[in-house]
Amino acid sequence: MISPVRVWAPDAQVVECVVEGDRHAMSAEEGGWWSWTPACDGPIDYLFAVDARDPVPDPRSPWLPHGVHGPTRTFDAGAFAWSDGDWRGARGGEGTLGAVFYELHVGTFTRAGTFAGAAAGLDHLVELGVDVVEVMPVAAFGGPHGWGYDGVQPYAVHQPYGGPEAFQEFVDACHSRGLAVCLDVVYNHVGPVGNYLQAFGPYFTDRHSTPWGPALNFDGPGSDQVRRWVIDNALRWFRDFHVDALRLDAVHALHDDSPRHILAELSDETASVSAQLGRPLELIAESDLNDPVMVRPTAQGGRGMTAQWDDDIHHALHVALTRERQGYYADFAGGTEAWPEGTPLRILAKTLTDAFLHDGRMSTFRGKAWGAPVDQKTTSGHRFVAYLQNHDQIGNRALGDRINETVSPGQQAIGAALYLLSPYTPMVFMGEEWRASTPFQFFTSFDDQWLADAVRKGRREEFAAHGWTAEDLPDPQDPATRSASVLDWTQITKPGHTEMLDFYQELIKTRRGEPDARSGDLRATEVDVDEADGWLIMHRGHVHVVCNFRPRSQVVPLKGLMVDRVLVSWGRAPVVDESGVWLDGHDVAVLRTR
Repeated sequence: MISPVRVWAPDAQVVECVVEGDRHAMSAEEGGWWSWTPACDGPIDYLFAVDARDPVPDPRSPWLPHGVHGPTRTFDAGAFAWSDGDWRGARGGEGTLGAVFYELHVGTFTRAGTFAGAAAGLDHLVELGVDVVEVMPVAAFGGPHGWGYDGVQPYAVHQPYGGPEAFQEFVDACHSRGLAVCLDVVYNHVGPVGNYLQAFGPYFTDRHSTPWGPALNFDGPGSDQVRRWVIDNALRWFRDFHVDALRLDAVHALHDDSPRHILAELSDETASVSAQLGRPLELIAESDLNDPVMVRPTAQGGRGMTAQWDDDIHHALHVALTRERQGYYADFAGGTEAWPEGTPLRILAKTLTDAFLHDGRMSTFRGKAWGAPVDQKTTSGHRFVAYLQNHDQIGNRALGDRINETVSPGQQAIGAALYLLSPYTPMVFMGEEWRASTPFQFFTSFDDQWLADAVRKGRREEFAAHGWTAEDLPDPQDPATRSASVLDWTQITKPGHTEMLDFYQELIKTRRGEPDARSGDLRATEVDVDEADGWLIMHRGHVHVVCNFRPRSQVVPLKGLMVDRVLVSWGRAPVVDESGVWLDGHDVAVLRTR
C-alpha cells in the first residue's frame, strides 16, 4: 500500500506537494491536515508550497539528503535489517539509572566525523566499561559542522553524519556490543538556518521567550499539534531507531502553562511505548531548576523524568580542583550569600550527599533563592547525572580547554574517583578518560554571512568582559576550529595518557564490582573534610575514596577504620597504618574496609 504524504497547515487555503517541479494539489483533512498520495511506491523527493508561496521542506522530514533547504526524501524506517532482536535494554533490562554514560559528538569523535567512524571506537568504550553511549544531537542543521543544538529538522538525521540509515546501523552496532544508546534531543528552540515552521502553522508563540529566540507553542492556540510534533518525534527514536533513552536539552526553557506539562505527557507516553516494546525507555533532562519535581513520577505531580543532569556537582568539583570562582562558580567557592561560612571542600561534600548546593539557598549568580532540597529517603542518587566535564562546561569556555589544561593528572584523578564512585549516575566526556589534549571548541559552519558574523560578534562580546580579545578566541566559522576539536586517538597509548585511561578503567571496574560503590542510596554516603589540611574522604559503606587535594604529601587520618585492601590508587601504592593513609600530593586512593 502506498503511503500518503501529510502535513499540518491549519490556516492554509491551498497546499501543494511539489515533486521535481510538478505541483500536486493536496486534500484537506480534519484538524488542519493535508495529504497527497503518490502514484507509485518508492522514495520520492518533495517540497510543500503553502498558499502559492515558495516550496519548503516538510516539518517532519525523515531525510534531507541535500541539506536543510533542499527537498525532503521519504524514508522507510522499517526496511532496516536489525540484528538486536534479543536486546532488552541497558544492562540487560536494568535500565540506565546508575549506569556509566559516555558523551560523544559524532562530528569530532573521529576524524571521519560520521556514524561509521564513531562505530569504530565502540570497542574502546566496551573496554573502558561504558554502559550507555550518549550521542549529542543528530537532527539536521545548517552546514556540515556544528554541535547540533541549532537543529531545525528534528525528524531528519544530519546527512554529513551519514543520514538516517547510518544512524540505525550505529545503534545496531552499539547494541551488538552491549551498549545502550541515549540520544540528545532539542525541543526548546529551533535553529535559524532552514527554519520554515512558521510557514505552516503556529509553531511559535509570543507568550514566552527563550535565550535563543521565540519559544515553541506548547500552551496557546494550535498547541495540540505542536506538542504532537515534539512527542511523536521522541517516540520515533524509540520505535524506528531502537534508541534506549533521550537526553532532553535545557528543559527549563520548555515554557508550558498547560494543566499538564508537556514533559509529564511525554513521560507517560514513553512509559506506554516501553510497555509495548518490552524494554526500558528513559528520559533524562538537562534542567537548571534544581528541583526534584523533575524526577518525581507523574502520578505524584512530577515531570516523570528518569534522571536529570546535575551541574552543581560539576561546579563543586571544578572549584575544589581549580579554585576558579568567576561567574556561576562563585557560590561554590564559599563566602557568598549562598553559604557565607562555606569553603570549596565543604561545599563539595554537600553536593556529594545532597545533590544540590542551591536547594533553596541564595544563588548570587541568579540574584535570587534557587532550587529545592532532595529527599534522601525517597529519591535515589542515581536520578542525578554527575560529571567532571561535558560539552557545555568545556565548549563554553573561551578556548574550549579541558580541565586537564588547568589541573595536574593527580587532581583529575581525584575528580574522577569522586564522581565515578559517587551515589550518582556518572558520565564521562569523550577523551576525558585518556586526558585528551585536544580542546572541544565552539564551532559552526553557517553559509549565511550575516549569521556567521553574528556568531563571531556574540562570542567576542561574551568573553570580552572576561578580558579576552578577538585575536585570542577561536573563530567558530574557521574549519580549523572544528578540526582542532577532533580527538587524537594515537594518544591513548602514549605516556601521560595511558596512565589515566588505566585509572578510569579501574575506577569503573570498582564501581561494578563493589555493591556499596554502585549504590544510589544517598543516606549511605558520608563525607569527612578538613579544608585546612586539604583532604576529603567520601565514605560509601565499605568503600572509601580518600583524597589529598594539597600538592604536598600527607597522612589522611582514617579515624579507626580497619582497611581490608586498596582497591585502586592513582600514584604510588599508598601506605596504610594505624595513623591513616599516606598519600602523595594531589593523590587519591580507594579503600575497602572490613
